[in-house]
Amino acid sequence: METIYKVVLVIMFLVVIFNLGQALYFMMTDKDNSKRTVWALTRRISFSLLLIALVIVGIKMGWIHPHGVGQ
Repeated sequence: METIYKVVLVIMFLVVIFNLGQALYFMMTDKDNSKRTVWALTRRISFSLLLIALVIVGIKMGWIHPHGVGQ
């Protein structure tokens, strides 16, 4: 279960990065009043919040462990 969970976290992170790149591309290429940039950034924020929630759940369930920097 831990390995699958970590793979899901990595995939979610890549989706966030993809949406950020997609928003940048739309921002540079769209010249009219297109909403594609706004929607890409909205998806990125949504996926980022989901990723943070998944990390918190993973820590609480013991599937991932913080390494304790600064302790």
